Amino acid sequence: MPEIRFFVSPDGRDDWPGTADQPFATAKAAQAAVRAVTAGMTGDIVVTFTAGVHRLEQPLIFDGALGDSGANGFRVVYQAHGYGTPEQVKVELSGGREIGDWQAGDDDVWTAPIGDLAPRRLTVDDHPSTRAARTSGLPGNVTKTATGYVTDSIEPQSWPDPSGLEFVYPGVYPWSEARIAVASISGDASSTTVTMAQPAFDNAKSLYDSKWYGAGGDGTWDGLAAPTVLENNVAFLSEPGTFAVSRTGPGDHVLHYRPRPGEEIGKTIVVAPVLETLISGQGVHDLVLRGFTFADATWNGPTRTGGYLHYHGNTRYEQGEFQKIDLGADVGYVHVPAQPVQLPANVSLTSVSRVTVEDSHFTRLGAGGLLIEDSADVRIRGCVFDDISGSGLAVHTSTRVSLEDNLVHHIGTEYRGSSAVLVVESEETTVAHNEIRDVPHNGVVITGGERAKGTQVISNLVERSMGKLMDGGGIYLSAPQGSSFAGGALVRGNVIRDVLTSYNFGLYTDYGAAWITVTGNVVHGADTPIVLQVGPPMENVAFVGNFWDVRPDGHDTPPETVTVAANTVLPKETFGEAILADPAGADILARAGRRGLER
Repeated sequence: MPEIRFFVSPDGRDDWPGTADQPFATAKAAQAAVRAVTAGMTGDIVVTFTAGVHRLEQPLIFDGALGDSGANGFRVVYQAHGYGTPEQVKVELSGGREIGDWQAGDDDVWTAPIGDLAPRRLTVDDHPSTRAARTSGLPGNVTKTATGYVTDSIEPQSWPDPSGLEFVYPGVYPWSEARIAVASISGDASSTTVTMAQPAFDNAKSLYDSKWYGAGGDGTWDGLAAPTVLENNVAFLSEPGTFAVSRTGPGDHVLHYRPRPGEEIGKTIVVAPVLETLISGQGVHDLVLRGFTFADATWNGPTRTGGYLHYHGNTRYEQGEFQKIDLGADVGYVHVPAQPVQLPANVSLTSVSRVTVEDSHFTRLGAGGLLIEDSADVRIRGCVFDDISGSGLAVHTSTRVSLEDNLVHHIGTEYRGSSAVLVVESEETTVAHNEIRDVPHNGVVITGGERAKGTQVISNLVERSMGKLMDGGGIYLSAPQGSSFAGGALVRGNVIRDVLTSYNFGLYTDYGAAWITVTGNVVHGADTPIVLQVGPPMENVAFVGNFWDVRPDGHDTPPETVTVAANTVLPKETFGEAILADPAGADILARAGRRGLER
């Protein structure tokens, strides 16, 4: 059957017919042409993008009710020119805006007016630029008050435009990092008063109210006692490649940037992200996206709410009540949001089916990379996720989603509790042959629930997880994963190396985990390979035939329905050589990680 082909080029025109010789200029024009012909499809519709940066003025939304789906057994395909051949070109779909009108100051800092933009990240000649930061916290002797902080240092009074400041609290809970905006700074000749944004600061005090008796003493823990990192002030612009935004008035913001060596005004391209959504699929089916770079998007949630009150994984507090979780008289208690909110993503697929995204690059994004929600039969394959403020891949309440042969690294750059791959209450999800490395917290997270069942986590390679926060692991599973071993979760053939921060586990089954089979995995370089005592206790979990470099605590006295059997302990100092000398271990190593992308 004949295909219908359309073409898009930065050098095209939207009043052209969209042919190879007269391409459209924008994805929107191509989408309109596709919608006009989908009902009568007799073959695939293929939209080909030529090389270059295609800037999106508004999100590209695929809507099943508006003719964006394939029909009659055929697909709608959007792809890079030459896809699947050596001639495949780079096509970037960008939600950013190039910043101009730069002026150089006497201190070598560039400034430019940016209207009402308040970027949390920049791209400078395709490299990320971060906000200027002070990493030594507030100066002087600091005391927390009901509304913020008092210090005996007067230095903060010299910091211009304090309303743009954001305080960061790594480890506010061991697995959490909070961000709270500053409302004002005042003082006199002997002290400085910092007033924090409300209601964010009061909410943070309620959320992070906890006791940790296991730490000794009276269990007092105050993660808000003082901020560790201060971000976004011109006074902190000491490092090349950093920036700050001053807000001299509504709609009158100024961007300050300290250039790296060799960067020049008029030659260096600075892009600020503008769009919060790049791509959204809603109710669409039989759609393929392949060969794209999705880049330069933002998320302004912390600005709108006065902060980012992170709890666990991708969840945060925004409104509602708090629940007290008693961890036992000898442990302590924590508070959690009664109505947790999930971090959004800059590319999302909601209520879609038979959708494929492959061989694409998600980068320079200010929220999560890709979110799949309430969907079925979705395949994400051969993609790269990096330089992302939140998580790489997230799947919520979906069925038969396949995440295979993807590379996820250097994510969670701003929201450090984010995991590389997150699966929430989904069934028959496959997470296989992915490579995950250099992430601030968990590598793969699988959370259970009423509909969770049949998840397979197979032959992934997870290296250098838990780079910033504590209490997590290379692969983390919580809550029941079905109602039987046959329909539960299977964790097999994964290789986990170097879980970095303290109090971590290579394979972490937590918080009432149940119906999980953990077999044929390799763990090296974690505090301990697995945990057996959690609250609520795990049930019906089997750890069989794994390789690790230390015996887990309690391995000979596991909980009643937990099996720990036929696991092999190899010497920690010579683990690499020993695992290769074992045929079964060598086979696990050989199979883990990305395979070639078969087209």
